[in-house]
Amino acid sequence: MKKLITLVFVFAVATVSFAQKSEVKAIEKALKNNNFSDAKSAVAAAEALMSNMDDKTKAKFYFLKAQALYANGAGNNAEINTAIATIDELKDLESSIGKLKYTEQVNAMKDRLLKDFLDKANKDIERKDFKSAVNRFETMYKVSPKDTLYLYYAASYSVNDNDYETALKNYNKLKNLGFTGIKMNYIATNLESGEEEVFGDKANRDFAVKTLKTHADPKDQKSTSKKAEIVKNIALIYVSEGEDEKALAAMSDAREENPDDLGLLLSEANVYLKMGNKEKFKTLMEEAVEKDPNNPELLFNLGVISSEAGNTEEAKKYYEKALVLNPNYIEVYNNLAIVALAEESAIIEEMNSLGNSSADNKRYDELKEKRIQLYKNAIPYLEKSLSLVEKVDTITSLINIYSVIGDTEKVKSLKAKKEQLEASSGGN
Repeated sequence: MKKLITLVFVFAVATVSFAQKSEVKAIEKALKNNNFSDAKSAVAAAEALMSNMDDKTKAKFYFLKAQALYANGAGNNAEINTAIATIDELKDLESSIGKLKYTEQVNAMKDRLLKDFLDKANKDIERKDFKSAVNRFETMYKVSPKDTLYLYYAASYSVNDNDYETALKNYNKLKNLGFTGIKMNYIATNLESGEEEVFGDKANRDFAVKTLKTHADPKDQKSTSKKAEIVKNIALIYVSEGEDEKALAAMSDAREENPDDLGLLLSEANVYLKMGNKEKFKTLMEEAVEKDPNNPELLFNLGVISSEAGNTEEAKKYYEKALVLNPNYIEVYNNLAIVALAEESAIIEEMNSLGNSSADNKRYDELKEKRIQLYKNAIPYLEKSLSLVEKVDTITSLINIYSVIGDTEKVKSLKAKKEQLEASSGGN
């Protein structure tokens, strides 16, 4: 009885072994015919028998499975991702058993996959299908984690696709990896076109210069670091997502990386303004003016924030400095008129509070003259604004002012201009 049991057991093991090899051969046969559909079906069948495979058979199975899923570049993203994982499993297995039979071949497959995906990603970008391009760059990074530039491209094109969640995920990963993007560019001048060209490596560049003699003036040039750009984009994404505190923390990192970046400084200032911290906004804007003293918009913003804080004289100084740089800055003229009229509300309030005594009447006349003087101070700014661009709102303001000071001729002239402007713009 014992011998019979042993024979049955041996027969059973032989049957399982034969089934494994049969399924693996079915994958191989389908792949030879480029029948990837059948190959994938055979992979599923063989996978059920994996627990009984020896290392040699398992290595071959992994190799064939990766080919079936890759399908010469026709596999979908999920299949490609599984193919990548399978390649890694194969390499780990062969490394553990000390026999690299398929490793070199799957490395070549990886190279083909990367080239294929890069070509497809570039076509996606041409079609502005950024989402597909991002998926491909992320896959390429999985295939070759040492090539962190693929992850950088994935993050960058996520921004183009307005997919800030994916962009932020990849930018943070790059930041944590210490990615800089610095690489050596091998450059030479094309003798026919006269333009500089970048070569993939030094050997090809030198071959074109020394052997083909199609290029000259070889030089090695390091690319600039992308680190500052990455931390800056992290901060700006947090701003756009309303994560103000995270944005400020990220901007602190960003400014350490690139302290002279004016755009980053202004972004930080705007976050503080959004948070209601006008004092910090003003401080940063003043710092921005020091970095870019010939920028009238910075001075205009400082004028606005000073005016809102009630510092009308300071606001006026900033506005006047802005006009020195840009004499046709319409918004500055309009705001200078507002500054000139800043005391009007207080004057009217006091006028309305007065009684009928002789002292009150005297005070009323004084305030009335003061109010008229405010209007006269505002008129030149509004007239200049109107001379630059004719707007109904500006004309209406001037009509109201001239009505108060009693200049009927000006009122009549401006009303005619207003009617003409409204008629030409269809009443808008």
